[in-house]
Amino acid sequence: MLRRRFLLKSVSIGSWVVALSACESGPLAQRQYSSTITVFAHEPAQKMAPTTAPPATIPAGMVYVPGGYTQIGAADGSAQEKPMFWVLVKPFLIDQHEVTVGQFRKFVQATGYKTEAEHFGNGGVLDETTKQWGLKDGANWQFPYGPEAGPAAPNQPVTQVSWNDAQAYAKWAGKRLPDEIEWEHAARNGRNTRTLYPAGDSLQVHGRFTANTWNGTFPDFDRQTDGFHYAAPVGSFGTSPLGLTDMAGNVWEWCANYKLTYANIMDSVAVANSPTTERAQRGGSFLCEPGWCHGYRVSGRAGSTSETALMHVGFRCVKDL
Repeated sequence: MLRRRFLLKSVSIGSWVVALSACESGPLAQRQYSSTITVFAHEPAQKMAPTTAPPATIPAGMVYVPGGYTQIGAADGSAQEKPMFWVLVKPFLIDQHEVTVGQFRKFVQATGYKTEAEHFGNGGVLDETTKQWGLKDGANWQFPYGPEAGPAAPNQPVTQVSWNDAQAYAKWAGKRLPDEIEWEHAARNGRNTRTLYPAGDSLQVHGRFTANTWNGTFPDFDRQTDGFHYAAPVGSFGTSPLGLTDMAGNVWEWCANYKLTYANIMDSVAVANSPTTERAQRGGSFLCEPGWCHGYRVSGRAGSTSETALMHVGFRCVKDL
């Protein structure tokens, strides 16, 4: 029996949950969703961006995300990307790239931490012969595709880590996982860029690929025209205008929040009564192609249960100012 009930959902476009107070009821014009995010039922009449200046010193490997207003979602996306709504996000810091295998190893060496895939003895892997997902024995953060495929390189994004594992790393690093709204605000370059991807409306700029995705028809064939079949070393495809890498493709990234449909974002009763157990993921992966999963769009979404570990899901962290 598969221990991960939502294994296949983790590679589709999911829905989203916000943690609002259950003591409130009904839709509001605006709501203080968290200490860093305000959500609006309608477009704000005035959009005065926060004036917080970048810190004098930014930690190595992190990027400053300016605060401001962003419209979340997409009118032409999947049902889970609708309806669009406005948010005001306070500035924060975000990791320039996905947490790497090398970085995660330092965490394990310092703490003796054992991931959930290691506890269970297996992780979710796509069998390219049968074209089916299953649990492969020995698949973990060191051997994301299974022991026979060899170890992952230190500069590759760490995968086969559950949401719980990502939380543990973030706490050790003095950071946290981003909320889904923060993630999209950063992917929109902190200024509500309305393009399909962080770098524009095409995955190629001047003939150069800007993302690691599936180049062909999934799962039948991958032409690998972007140079990679599996996860690529972080930063292989350059940076977004904000200075971030791999915000489109490579591996899905865990976010802090549960997920629910956007239609319920202003309704605390719907949120409180939601039966979902899935955590949000963003960014798409090397397995995504538009014919079945356009998850590497800025507005693309997925999710899975907190204990699930998969070969194409990793994370990056954020830090409050």
